[in-house]
Amino acid sequence: MATRGSFSNRLGFVLAAAGSAVGLGNIWKFPFEVALGGGAAFVLMYLLFCFLLCFPVMVTEVTIGRKTQKNPVGAFTALGFKNWRFIGVLGLVAGVVILSFYNVIAGWAFGYFVEMASGNFAVSQNFGAFTSDWVKVGLYAIVFMFFTAFFVSKGVSGGIERLAKILMPSLIVMILILVGYSFTLPNAMEGVKFYLIPDVSAINIGTIGGALRQAFFSLSLGMGALITYGSYLSKNDNIVSSSAFITLADVGIAFIAGLMIFPLVAYNNGGDMSMVQSDQAGPGLIFITLPGVFETLGPGLGAFIGAFFFLLLSFAALTSTVSLLEVPVSYAVDELRMRRKPAVIVVAIIIFVVGIPSLLANGASDFFGTAFKLPRSSDFLSLVAGLADIMLLFGGFLIVSFAAFIWKKHNLHEEIASGYEGYENTFVKKGISFLITFLCPFILAILFVLVLLDNFFGIALI
Repeated sequence: MATRGSFSNRLGFVLAAAGSAVGLGNIWKFPFEVALGGGAAFVLMYLLFCFLLCFPVMVTEVTIGRKTQKNPVGAFTALGFKNWRFIGVLGLVAGVVILSFYNVIAGWAFGYFVEMASGNFAVSQNFGAFTSDWVKVGLYAIVFMFFTAFFVSKGVSGGIERLAKILMPSLIVMILILVGYSFTLPNAMEGVKFYLIPDVSAINIGTIGGALRQAFFSLSLGMGALITYGSYLSKNDNIVSSSAFITLADVGIAFIAGLMIFPLVAYNNGGDMSMVQSDQAGPGLIFITLPGVFETLGPGLGAFIGAFFFLLLSFAALTSTVSLLEVPVSYAVDELRMRRKPAVIVVAIIIFVVGIPSLLANGASDFFGTAFKLPRSSDFLSLVAGLADIMLLFGGFLIVSFAAFIWKKHNLHEEIASGYEGYENTFVKKGISFLITFLCPFILAILFVLVLLDNFFGIALI
């Protein structure tokens, strides 16, 4: 008999959902997107999107999940709209696609932890050789998928919630320690200026699209993760305040991650931040630039700080891979009536196999490394990542449109009111109604088209 489980309390839900949001997207992807997007101008757009567009989508997803107590696909059937199951299917596919390449990057992070702990700083100078060694990085990816599957197999409260309660506080402490350390380094303030003082002239479609993609990616929106986590939430819990805490936690950790990274980069570049927007920008910002910083600290301290940082990155990745794996596992438990542990094993193996092309795309295979170039992608892994970004934006648009115009707002508000005393007479209700009816669908539809044209056709209309 398949059992779903539930969170033991609201704190468990908030930490688990925040862990889903906080991951490589905050500590690996956010800094290099900031670098590519021109620094503080990107940060400004990111914050705007998180609170005006992403927060209402999050509330909607969690509400649908709690109302139905189902996975993303089964949720729409449970609401009485079987023909709209495709939204859940899109989210399910997006989650599988993301985890397929996310696990590869997580394997890199775990591998760097091992390399830094042994004092091998040369790995950063030979990043291409590291990623092209498919046996080594494949082994790291297998180990990471094993840990992910292990915690998901333990269930909601016994695995996911318990992991989040340990790793989330640990993450925050580790990041704050590194922020404090980075501020003591020469030229650190040049990095802080680049990060916090915006140049509004730098805002273009690349900045806007990148900030929106990053907001959806880092908050785990449009992929069914929050519908799934919402389905384990008690009827007595306040959805709005819980979603606000999750958004603030995600934004806060991304923000302090930038305060950790850019002073380190400024120190490494002698205060010259122009380099960050050229050859040092991109995914290699973490894997190429930072180990060089750690090396300058000497073999003892450098190895310790470097290993500490990549252990943090691995922890952050694990909180997200667990949530990504839970989405298809919950589908297998709910819809296919599988027991949790067999479902975890089967789904984890399938996703790892799906991720093999991404594993081979960074030097191990010429075909997967060169045959998939588009205006915003250079290999199979970046192509899949770009496709996932588009799916998340489209999924977010569909979810708020469904809630506002198909399921109807009064049903949404009725479920939100459970656990929120006095909700009917609050400004919050009016704000959510306005955002999901007018602002979110309209802006998301426009930005989806703009990002699609820019990513896949190289057409920048702004």
